[in-house]
Amino acid sequence: MTAKHLLFTSKIIGCLLITVAFFSCKKDKTVPPQTQVSPVTLGLYEYASGVNKRIFLPITLVGTKAVTYYTVFDTGSSGMTLDAAGILPASMITSSGIQFTGDSVVVNGITVTNTKGTISFGDQLSSTKEYGNLAYANITIGDAQGNLTLKRVPFFLYYKIVDETGAQLSAHASDVFGVGPGTSYVTSLIQSPLRSFSTGTGLTSGFKLATLNKSLFSTSGTYVSNLLTIGLSNSDLSSSGFIMHPLSYSNSGGYSPNIPATITYNGKTISGQILFDTGTPSTTVIEDRLATNSIGSLPANSTVTITTNKGFVYTYTTSSTGNLTEVQNPNNTGDYRTIFSLDFFISNEYLTDYGNHQIGLKNN
Repeated sequence: MTAKHLLFTSKIIGCLLITVAFFSCKKDKTVPPQTQVSPVTLGLYEYASGVNKRIFLPITLVGTKAVTYYTVFDTGSSGMTLDAAGILPASMITSSGIQFTGDSVVVNGITVTNTKGTISFGDQLSSTKEYGNLAYANITIGDAQGNLTLKRVPFFLYYKIVDETGAQLSAHASDVFGVGPGTSYVTSLIQSPLRSFSTGTGLTSGFKLATLNKSLFSTSGTYVSNLLTIGLSNSDLSSSGFIMHPLSYSNSGGYSPNIPATITYNGKTISGQILFDTGTPSTTVIEDRLATNSIGSLPANSTVTITTNKGFVYTYTTSSTGNLTEVQNPNNTGDYRTIFSLDFFISNEYLTDYGNHQIGLKNN
């Protein structure tokens, strides 16, 4: 893996999706998805830079355009985002938007619509914003070591990305493959691309993420086979040891991945909503509404325990190089969720069941 387009921001902790503009467009012709009767298993790339870690899923075909982009595999957001650079002709991309006339245009097998919006990743302390349009295309995920083509995927095609200071970032600095159970706030049409995998009658729509191999994270990006299973069997859902957590629904954003739990740190126990987020590269953030002097990083050898409302228990100890954890007050961050970083997935398996609207957690 050549890691050309990588953005490490320690505060990219889940996804806040904000609609800036919303315009109607003609509905595209629906293409019936292909039927799949058995799960598909793909590898991911494990990448590290210092204490920051990422797992990447390659994209090798967008419409008819052959590409090589490494997208952040992100359980904390819903929907794929891709930079338009290298996908659309440069003449279509300006600092003020993607230029075309009419409700939509088809370029390189990609339908770009005039539904516009902004997606923001992070919180009030640190964030990145992507500006772009709703688009549709067939997408090939994976690479020569294993791949899968997803049909007519709705996704967010962005033309500009900026950080919290307003500085513009390089093209493809933050391409995201969001697999959360909800929908984008830009438009409910954008959701996890894995929902475009047609399971037929023998499988349930969803995915499993195996535990990550801590020793294989590298600066060059190590391909690790069989990490991602797309399509869930009955045994995955009933007899493989996952503790299932039903998800709540809201009219804004659909099914939420946040799970009610108690959190114990420094001998203090609080209640909270937990997001288990592969998109957070290094630091777990405990949101404590009563935190005052304790705001900041927990020292090494601190013990943290969570117990979800369905009885899943996970305990870890902080160190100087892993399980980094800080305590914040949501009045400062603007985010009430306690967000667990990628380190959680080194010790636990994770499952999202789109069909039955639940998340499974399993100690390993």
